[in-house]
Amino acid sequence: MIINTGMRTDIPAFYSKWLINRIREGYVLVRNPYHPELVTRYQLDPAVVDILAFCSKNPTPMLPYLDELKKFHQFWFVTVTPYGKDIEPYVPNKYLVLDSFRKISEKIGVNAISLRYDPIFITKKYDFDYHIRAFGKIAAYLAGYTKQAVISFIDLYQKTKHNFPDVREVTPDERIQIGKAFAEIGKQHGITVRSCFEGSDLAPFGIDIQGCMTKEILEKAAGLKLDTPKKQSARPGCQCLLGNDIGVYNTCPHLCRYCYANYDKHSVISNFRNHYPDSPLLIGHIQENDMIKTANQHSYISNQISLF
Repeated sequence: MIINTGMRTDIPAFYSKWLINRIREGYVLVRNPYHPELVTRYQLDPAVVDILAFCSKNPTPMLPYLDELKKFHQFWFVTVTPYGKDIEPYVPNKYLVLDSFRKISEKIGVNAISLRYDPIFITKKYDFDYHIRAFGKIAAYLAGYTKQAVISFIDLYQKTKHNFPDVREVTPDERIQIGKAFAEIGKQHGITVRSCFEGSDLAPFGIDIQGCMTKEILEKAAGLKLDTPKKQSARPGCQCLLGNDIGVYNTCPHLCRYCYANYDKHSVISNFRNHYPDSPLLIGHIQENDMIKTANQHSYISNQISLF
């Protein structure tokens, strides 16, 4: 199976010590975000966890633990965006993040790490030309360290509207202009640009629209064949294998204004104060009325010989 760590929060940036404690103990407990009294117990064992998937804006705190993670196949998204502290108040210097990207790539290989440049939005400050320059610099810096970059345009979820009321959607013409330019920049640096759940309108301009964490991408990252269930999609039309997420919403102290996983700053601060690195739960401890269920886990690894 696939364990995902990055759809609900940024575990490498803020909870790396907790994760490595969970890996050393061999299991993790995860509350159901909609029914908090329901808790799932996952084994963190390479015998049943085929791939650990990460998504982080700052993987640097995880670097000391990369050798311990090597017993798992991994797939990393590292998000690098061109926004300043007005949008991403607590994301560290982008060159620190890019240098950490390179170090992870050197450890796990170029097929197992991808740039994410998202979400894309347009303002007077962050206009079309700004994005083209920024993506060009990032792609040049990561040439030879990754073979793919994933882009997506801002989605106006209710949480996003709440935290970023002055943002607007990217127009169809802007999407096409950016897609065309990014595809060409990627080609110059040996990087395939993929879109994340953005439909098919960018395909004619060189953007790969098949998905950002598909079975094929993960097989290439791990160097093996996977017999995955027919459908594991969180959203209709998405072809990615999103796996089982061990994170918690409202726990990411990056506090990016566009974030869909945080509702507000006060909730994040409250939850963060209730984090204990030695707890099997990311936030808090097991309560008397909790119902713990052990997940049905098994490996998807096929006996077929991989071509990678």
